[in-house]
Amino acid sequence: MSMLVLPGGIAPHRIYAMILRYWYLLLSSWPRLLELIYWPALQIITWGFLQNYISQNAGFFAQAGGTLIGAVILWDILFRGQLGFSISFLEEMWARNLGNLMMSPLKPIEFLLALMAMSLIRLAIGVIPMTLLAMIFFDFNLLGFGLPLIAFFCNLIFTSWSLGIFVSGLVLRNGLGAESIVWTLMFGVMPLACVYYPVSVLPHWLQYIAWALPPTYVFEGMRALMIDKVFRADLMFQALAINAVLLIASFAGFLALLRSARRHGSLIQSGE
Repeated sequence: MSMLVLPGGIAPHRIYAMILRYWYLLLSSWPRLLELIYWPALQIITWGFLQNYISQNAGFFAQAGGTLIGAVILWDILFRGQLGFSISFLEEMWARNLGNLMMSPLKPIEFLLALMAMSLIRLAIGVIPMTLLAMIFFDFNLLGFGLPLIAFFCNLIFTSWSLGIFVSGLVLRNGLGAESIVWTLMFGVMPLACVYYPVSVLPHWLQYIAWALPPTYVFEGMRALMIDKVFRADLMFQALAINAVLLIASFAGFLALLRSARRHGSLIQSGE
C-alpha cells in the first residue's frame, strides 16, 4: 500500500512518526510533564498577586483591569512555544540521534514540521492549567478576548517557531556548547517586545527596533483591546507580514546551517 506524499515530497506519515516519538518520550518522564505545568503555574500565581496589589494602589492599573495577567499569559505562549520547539530538538542532540535522523528518509522540512506540532502539544500542557488558575484565582478569562485571541496566538506562535528554528540551526552548527542560547535569546527579546509596558516608554531610537518585532504588535494590541476596548486589526496584519518574512528567513537559515554542519561533520560530533 503506497503512502500519501504531498507536493514537494513531504510525507505525512514520517511527520506523524516523529510526533509519536516525541509524545512517547514526553510521557515516559513525569518530571518533564511536571515542569511544563510548574513554571507557568508559578508565574501566573506570582504575577497575578502582583497585579492585585498594583490594582489596589494605582488608579491607572485599576482601570486597566487584567493587563498584567494578560501580558503574562501571552508572554508564556511566546516563550513556551519557542522552548517547546527547541527542547524537542535538543533531546535529539542529547541522545546523539540527530545524525541518524538526517541519514534516514526524513526530510528537514518534515523534521521541522514535527517539532512545530510538538511545540503546540507542550504549549497546551503548560498554558491550559495556567489559564484555569487565572480564572479561579483572579477572575481573568483569556477566552474573553474573543476572536482577537486567535490573531494574538497565531502571531506569537509564528514568532516562537521562527526563533526556535533559528536557534536550533545555531546549535546544530555549533554543537551543545551553544545550547544556552535556547533559554537566553527569548529573554533578550522580552524588553524590546514591550510585554508589560507600551512602546512609548522606550527611548525614541529604540522604538524602531521594537516595532521590527512581531510580539510588540501583539502586546500593543492586547493593551488596546483591554484598556480602550478596540481591536487593532492593523497591528495584527503588520505582525503577520513580519512573521512571514521571519519564517521564510528562519527556514532558509536552518537549511544553510544544516548544510554547513554536514560539511564540517557537526551532525556526528554534536558535543560541546
